[in-house]
Amino acid sequence: MRFDIYIKNARIVDGTRSPWYRGGVGITDSKIRYVGSDLPEYAADAFEVIDAKDHIVAPGFIDVHTHSDFLLLRDPVMQSKLKQGVTTQGIGQCGISPAPISSEQVEKLDIYSGFIKAGTHADWNWRSFGEWLDVLEDLNLGTNIVAFAGQGTIRIAVIGFDNREPSSDEMAEMKKLVSESIEQGAYGITSGLVYPPGVYSSTEELVELCSAMTSKNGLYQSHMRNEGRDVVKGVEEVIRIAEENRIPAQISHHKALGRSAWGLVKKTLALVEDARKRGVDVTVDQYPYTSASTTLRAILPPWVHEGGVMNVIERLADKSLRSRIIKEIEEDVTWDNYYQNSGGASGVTVIYSPQTPEYEGKSLKEIAEMTGVDPLDIAMDIIAANKGDDAACYSMMCEDDVEYVLKNNNVMVISDSIPPAPGAKSHPRTFGTNPRVLGKYVRDKHCISLEDAIWKMTAFPASRLGLQFKGILREGMDADIVIFDPDTVDDKATFEHPFEEPVGIEYVIVNGVKTMEFGNFTGHTNGKVLRKR
Repeated sequence: MRFDIYIKNARIVDGTRSPWYRGGVGITDSKIRYVGSDLPEYAADAFEVIDAKDHIVAPGFIDVHTHSDFLLLRDPVMQSKLKQGVTTQGIGQCGISPAPISSEQVEKLDIYSGFIKAGTHADWNWRSFGEWLDVLEDLNLGTNIVAFAGQGTIRIAVIGFDNREPSSDEMAEMKKLVSESIEQGAYGITSGLVYPPGVYSSTEELVELCSAMTSKNGLYQSHMRNEGRDVVKGVEEVIRIAEENRIPAQISHHKALGRSAWGLVKKTLALVEDARKRGVDVTVDQYPYTSASTTLRAILPPWVHEGGVMNVIERLADKSLRSRIIKEIEEDVTWDNYYQNSGGASGVTVIYSPQTPEYEGKSLKEIAEMTGVDPLDIAMDIIAANKGDDAACYSMMCEDDVEYVLKNNNVMVISDSIPPAPGAKSHPRTFGTNPRVLGKYVRDKHCISLEDAIWKMTAFPASRLGLQFKGILREGMDADIVIFDPDTVDDKATFEHPFEEPVGIEYVIVNGVKTMEFGNFTGHTNGKVLRKR
């Protein structure tokens, strides 16, 4: 056998949590054909030999939670992922996916999904989930793609943004869309229960909708209804949905928002462990930062979002309603109040507002000082001027919680990256997540071991998604591989400079094709759309 690529002088971390060992890896025809400590006699005959120089060779990283959906249409290579060592990414998160959608509601979804569109113009030349995957398959993908259908998208397709329970016929139609999406390749459904229209869905509605996945082994991933002082209730809701339907579920980007909630992750993770002991298949994911990122309009009370973005703009233009909204944001604690959870105006930073670019990169406090306008008033002016096409960062979490969650065996690493539009700023997780774990939390703080960190980014997410040939360095597995220097790997992206590329990621191989060499893109890609089978 002649290898296409042979990697020598490697410290192999195979993804299984086994201790690293020195050896080599041989690749032929997109598959791993050899992994071991003995030197095959034909290794020297490989078409290409890569000297790992005693650095780490691991499975390619799997980021199950990204918002790259629309960016793939404009930038299918996505070097921001490859340069972190990511070879597979999951899309369709937080209840928002480009499909399935009806022709009658596509305009609403187009406006609603603006904050994850990254400045991309979508032709919307698809309707079903399968047609959406067909579009992706025609692209020159840098990474593998695992796609989910959004519960919010499905609700928009059938009900729009109405704040009401679905009729029996509407529920039947939504369940049909869930079933069809999984049959066409979706790995399950996701929900975003702080965003419209997901916020209008009762627990009972979600239980009924997810029953469509019971026979299909679809995964339910949820941006929970509560991540602040009621985070325990949010976790209990996810567990209930999984338990009543006997389906797997995952709590997305787990955290406790706001000082009053800090420390509650000890209780929530205990709930997850107790549920698993009684047979409920629930797991958790997390990004390694103390700031979150989503729309600026997320500061608004849930009722303001009813009917869609244009209705929001109309309400903000009504002076009496605006006064009511400001009062609720300042005083109400019955919903996940991002403004309060961030400690007020100084903790909310605008990172994307294309119609008011002068405010990008500044906190609401700084903008208020610039303009002489009340912070919440100017926030609503920004939302209105940009017609909801906006994004912000929120400083809401604490470092102790981040480390506590990261150490838990039921937690995997994700980025929750929201790609920016051209010229806009972004959360540093978009460019830094995986190297940050390996540098800050493994090497510098010794929070978790190298082997555990790799497992949380490879074999664990692969098994969660049912990717039989991903996530482990083993003969017969897909040749998705990353080589990095454990002494130098680090994230460099900050909120001030969010596009700084990480260091220490040297080689990335996707399905046997070398896509990154010495930290630079080779010009070659081999990403695939992975449809659920």
